[in-house]
Amino acid sequence: METPYGLVEPIVGKLANREIVFMNRHGRNHATPPHLVNYRANIWAIRDLGVRKVLATAAVGSLSSTFQLGELVLPDQFLDFTKNRPQTFYEGGQKGVLHVDMTEPYCAAARQVIMEASAHVGLQVKNGACYVCTEGPRFETPAEIRMFQRLGADLVGMTSVPEVVLARELGMCYASIGMVTNEAAGIAKHPLTHAEVMESMKELGLKVAELIQATFELWTPDQNCLCASGNGEAGKF
Repeated sequence: METPYGLVEPIVGKLANREIVFMNRHGRNHATPPHLVNYRANIWAIRDLGVRKVLATAAVGSLSSTFQLGELVLPDQFLDFTKNRPQTFYEGGQKGVLHVDMTEPYCAAARQVIMEASAHVGLQVKNGACYVCTEGPRFETPAEIRMFQRLGADLVGMTSVPEVVLARELGMCYASIGMVTNEAAGIAKHPLTHAEVMESMKELGLKVAELIQATFELWTPDQNCLCASGNGEAGKF
């Protein structure tokens, strides 16, 4: 699919009798590292296909004893420590400028539906955590993790920003299911590896798939929140 920001390959199908769009942010075979993901093209494409609600998944590292390995968590706030990623569709000129409100970056209404779905399938999901997004692809140093902890972060990952910001700019609801796959550097008693994260994700995969299906069964097309008005200042969409 052609977008103003490049080509993407969305998959359109059905789940729980609803038409959905699936987007693999890292591309086929996980070939694109987090700092090179074309976030703008991905978000633009799914919005252009009619998507109004986004349910993302992400592997996260835990910075807090509150969140244990193997748990599922819904972030409600983020800290942005990315460095080189385009963060907006509105870059001046004819596109205009938008200072989008991020008081509640992860849609509370969407997260509530996920919580209801988790109860239906008997999964424990924790609602609320501060996610710190780093540039990657390297893991963080113990000193960085200590800094993030002091700033109030609970989870660390490399993909949620600018994804969540771009979704808000286009008036979409966005929620993310964080899969705790590892303890962060300085907390874990062993060196971190990508293989460790991928193995943990396999173990959590069936749970997350079940939760996603249950969520889509409960989700309605209506946006009973403020997300749809996120770009009201710019008068777009």
